[in-house]
Amino acid sequence: MNEKLSMTQEWDKVLPKSDKVNHRKITFHNRYGITLAADLYEPKNESGKLPALAVSGPFGAVKEQSSGLYAQTMAERGFLTIAFDPSFTGESGGQPRYVASPDINTEDFQAAVDFLSLQDNVDPEKIGIIGICGWGGMALNAAAIDTRIKAVVPVTMYDMSRVNARGYFDAMDEEDRYEAKKTLNAQRIEDYKNGEYARAGGVVDPLPEDAPYFVKDYYDYYKTARGYHKRSLNSNGGWNTTSSLSFMNMPLLQYINEIKSAVLLVHGEKAHSLYFSKDAFAELTGDNKTLRIIPDASHTDLYDQVDVIPFDEITDFLRENLE
Repeated sequence: MNEKLSMTQEWDKVLPKSDKVNHRKITFHNRYGITLAADLYEPKNESGKLPALAVSGPFGAVKEQSSGLYAQTMAERGFLTIAFDPSFTGESGGQPRYVASPDINTEDFQAAVDFLSLQDNVDPEKIGIIGICGWGGMALNAAAIDTRIKAVVPVTMYDMSRVNARGYFDAMDEEDRYEAKKTLNAQRIEDYKNGEYARAGGVVDPLPEDAPYFVKDYYDYYKTARGYHKRSLNSNGGWNTTSSLSFMNMPLLQYINEIKSAVLLVHGEKAHSLYFSKDAFAELTGDNKTLRIIPDASHTDLYDQVDVIPFDEITDFLRENLE
């Protein structure tokens, strides 16, 4: 079941390596037989069975970017963590490449929980997940189905099914949706005829002067030394053009009202995407759900700005709910 992957052993991340944690590359497989690549971080001065976290995102990023920063930082704070590349991306397996799936990518989080649950130095009753950007929505969907997940932290969350189905700020109407589906299904024919999948392109480059502010923010992260990575979809050729089809009629957050585990939604006050977290929070039930809005923070500030990301609050939340 384990596909042989080609994984670099070099530290090729956009974050500095910490001397407070041990790091190694690992693999695990999901229920669809896809082998995933991950970085495992464990605190050096901890013993016994540890609380554990699986981290992924942003949507179109790789584990060497934001998720690696979150995973390493939380390991410094006493958690055993893994940051993984989702199926079909980065160093993980799966064919074709550069495709996303609301089903399979939710399963990726659950497979990470499978792996963590069987580690000798992990307490299987103390496992949480952190999902960044589009993987924040995947994390909520995973928590809605997986009772083993005891705490979930969606950070600067996107609901990828909503944005694909309705456009940004729900600007698409039914006719717009129909035209989008016509275009995507016509692309399917072209892809089948050509024997390969056309790519949608990553973050726009060069950056138009009139680009929306959030596109400029994406450029500043993905296209500069700050966050560029050679395996990142957003930094390079992007997803397959038809990748969005499976999200258009499969609402990810349909059952999040059933989540009994603790949830901490973290979002920036000035993020264009804030409405996703606000609306998700309104659907959650129970007194163990929190929406934390970070003053003046943008969407991408929460990717890597350590003076903006509320790591202390995230740590306190996870310690409290993984005890």
